[in-house]
Amino acid sequence: MKTLDKLVNLNEEWVERGMHRQVMEADSRYYGGVKDLANGIPWPNHSVGTPVWMAVWTAALVNRDSVYYHNPDLLERLELASLYMLRVQHEDGSISPGWTNFHSPPDTGFVIVGYAQLYLLLSREVWPEAQETIANMRLFLERTIPVMLTGGCHTPNHRWVLCAALGYLYRIFADTRLQQRADEWMAEGMDITPDGEWTERSNGIYNAVSDVMLIHAARELQRPELLDPVRHNLEMMMYLIHPSGEVVTDYSGRQDFGQLFTMESYLLSYYLMTAIDHDPRFAAMEQLAADAVQETFSCANNPLIGMLLYPRTDGDTVQPGQLPHNYRQMINGSFGREQYVAGIPDAGHHNAIRYSRPHLDFGAPVLRIRHEQTSLTMMTETSSMLALRHGKVRLLGLQLASYFGPGFVPMQTLEETDSGYKLTAVYHKGYNAPIPAQHLPRSAFDDVSPWYLLPHQFREATHTCEYRVEVEMVEQVGGIDLYIRSAEPAEVMTQLSFIFGSESQVVAEDGELESVYEDKVVLWKDGLIRIESGEDWMVLSGGAGEHTAASVREASYPYDCRTLLVNLVTPFEHKISIRLSPGTSTDSETRALQWLERQRG
Repeated sequence: MKTLDKLVNLNEEWVERGMHRQVMEADSRYYGGVKDLANGIPWPNHSVGTPVWMAVWTAALVNRDSVYYHNPDLLERLELASLYMLRVQHEDGSISPGWTNFHSPPDTGFVIVGYAQLYLLLSREVWPEAQETIANMRLFLERTIPVMLTGGCHTPNHRWVLCAALGYLYRIFADTRLQQRADEWMAEGMDITPDGEWTERSNGIYNAVSDVMLIHAARELQRPELLDPVRHNLEMMMYLIHPSGEVVTDYSGRQDFGQLFTMESYLLSYYLMTAIDHDPRFAAMEQLAADAVQETFSCANNPLIGMLLYPRTDGDTVQPGQLPHNYRQMINGSFGREQYVAGIPDAGHHNAIRYSRPHLDFGAPVLRIRHEQTSLTMMTETSSMLALRHGKVRLLGLQLASYFGPGFVPMQTLEETDSGYKLTAVYHKGYNAPIPAQHLPRSAFDDVSPWYLLPHQFREATHTCEYRVEVEMVEQVGGIDLYIRSAEPAEVMTQLSFIFGSESQVVAEDGELESVYEDKVVLWKDGLIRIESGEDWMVLSGGAGEHTAASVREASYPYDCRTLLVNLVTPFEHKISIRLSPGTSTDSETRALQWLERQRG
């Protein structure tokens, strides 16, 4: 089925869903709004609020292939929703999502980007009955101009949301102040590495937000150079998809960390960029994203709205190319991250960014290896260092926690070696001497001397210890070997946690397991462990029980997964072997099974 046909069919189903949730009691404060199922309250926001359903309804009303084309009852619903949006809009022109970000310029910006597209689509129609709704939407957009001219942001991607919103408002109202405000945001430069990774490292959510917003901004502000970073990210994403179609979220810096996402939120970006670049790879990614679509979209990133507003010509049709299924790709391997981090003192904010955070993991290296149905990720600057998918078996993360911190130990560097790839982490911890007398504040001599008023920056460090961890991954036919090393300080209790999907079964072939939490968290002390899901499996060797702690302070494990814990004490050099169930390669099958028989003795 063609992408457009699929979206139209799904949209027909969504129309009724939204209508059933719309508040139709005229005496309700929420009259015309569409309820959020999570809390039963309508909201004016872009992701789960009333504008989501306004986009669904508009896509049906303006599409001649829809059974709802120019439907008067649905138009009435849309008009009621537009009146609801005017009532909940604040006097300053902003909206509040309800659960966060009150009087929020960026959340208003998200709505503007979607709302403006709906307004432009409806304005094309020769439909007198729709004029009241169109006027309501124009009034809402006009009221947002002050907040867009003065409003700020929380996160890096919000800047590009605001630019896109300013661009659409400029298109509609031709106010040059809007263009000038967008120029102020864009003057800050692009927060993306040469390999295509945005600041927030959010493959599941915010990469797609930055991409589509810059495409809109490039079009409406006549800034085609804004498409270059989008290209880089869309190219990078070809290497960040598991065989199942899931997006790699194992190292995200935002709320999609470790969650299940597909490529559907990238659909509109690939659609628009394929028409611009005529790149067969983008066409293939567009199809992959379309195949994944199941649920409604943000009003600001609704692909059906985008396809109706920006239809393709015959000359824009591109046959999909082949996507890579076998590769070894290092992302940000040559990015000079240390050079940028070293410049933080000169920035003057001392890592304290009001209402936000510095995102120091920006540009940290990530390794992706894919062999058909096997997908491996090694990563730095996050609590997990490795993830491995093999068919239906999902090793969601391998973490190392120690009492040195205490807590999880993020790896800092990733490099290729003669035998494989090595992760390294080096941390220091010590003690603070008294503050020299000449630096003591007046409060130190008062009856009360608060700790937080002391100038701690003047304390000298004493008895500083260096803690170093190395993890080397060596590929083997049929699996991988991991060599985990840590020497000093001595007697540091350490714990490895292997986090598997809840659908997996843990079988102790001849291994010794001790339950920590039912059958979901277990200490793996010795022997072979088999992890099964369907016909696929992984077999692990290398359990250890050098101490009996069930967890490390400040390191928690998900109880909706299956977790194997391996307990070590420094100094150690420990080997973990992972072998995978046979694939299509006869040699791989033979070697993996031979290894398994040797381990069984």
